[in-house]
Amino acid sequence: MEPNAIEMLGITKSFPGVVANDHINFTVRKNEIHALLGENGAGKSTLMSILFGTYEADEGVIRLYGSDVKIRNPNDATALGIGMVHQHFKLIHNYTVTENIMLGVEKRYGPGMLDIKTAEKEITALSAQYGLRINPRDTIEDISVGMQQRVEILKTLYRNAEIFIFDEPSAVLAPQEIDEFMDIVRRLKAEGKTIILITHKLQEIKAVAERCTILRRGKSIATVDVADVSQIQLAELMVGRAVKFSIDKKPARPGKAVLDIEDLCVKNWRGLLGLKDFTLTIHAGEIVGIAGVDGNGQTELLAALAGITKPECGKISIDGKDITHARVKKEFREAWVLFLKTGKNTGLLWSLPLLKISF
Repeated sequence: MEPNAIEMLGITKSFPGVVANDHINFTVRKNEIHALLGENGAGKSTLMSILFGTYEADEGVIRLYGSDVKIRNPNDATALGIGMVHQHFKLIHNYTVTENIMLGVEKRYGPGMLDIKTAEKEITALSAQYGLRINPRDTIEDISVGMQQRVEILKTLYRNAEIFIFDEPSAVLAPQEIDEFMDIVRRLKAEGKTIILITHKLQEIKAVAERCTILRRGKSIATVDVADVSQIQLAELMVGRAVKFSIDKKPARPGKAVLDIEDLCVKNWRGLLGLKDFTLTIHAGEIVGIAGVDGNGQTELLAALAGITKPECGKISIDGKDITHARVKKEFREAWVLFLKTGKNTGLLWSLPLLKISF
């Protein structure tokens, strides 16, 4: 019988005040798509960081293909054929795709001379083989988040990885990019790769995974065949109680407008408009969500609202008062004094974590 690709036995990892992994057993078969499911803080990323060598376990054994291995750092993991695509990409934005992929494993044709052309040819071939459709000469800052993720996948393929760890891969992707990512995962499996998918999105598990291991509060709860369980059953295993997928809520009764944003334009760190002609009104008693793939203006909006970044155009008003060009320190202090005197929050106090850099 063929040995398992991965066996993590009795893995324990503690940080001050918390046991992140508590004697976890985790087994992945060769050429399997295996999901690792759990709420935020369940221990998923810690367990996979141990497998990739970012952390060392306090206790436990790791076996690859039946043999015990020591993984002290990511270089050890890479040498063993393990690659990890992190949720927050590890790319240098002003480097090209090729320069990022070959960084650390550079090809040379002489002392100090990088063989960029050979690397580009190899990357182009890998891109075509796995349907990644990436231009090796593009600069990272000029391509989409979905394309940046493909660069991270190519980095692992370029290093001959056989085991892929994806940490919350869809968190930064648009819906169409998620579908494309799932196709890439299926292609990797068809090429014989073993894949671990860290996620808490049940529909993605049902779409591609064969088995799923559920972690809860640092402990391994169960490993199940995905075809044999429903999304509701997975959710209940994840949280440890019955889960309602529908919520009964009373109709919202918002009050007067407290925040008005009109045609707001804000530049990003590259000096380009990251937010353009943005208009929004928020009323008292409302909870307003702002959705968007990472890099589509959320950071610029918050920075302008907090007074950290000066808008290029537009207007921001709170309770009818124009604060578009107000100084952070002055406005926050006024809001804090008003709150202490009357208990009234003008809306500025929510931004306290952002405002720390101004004091």
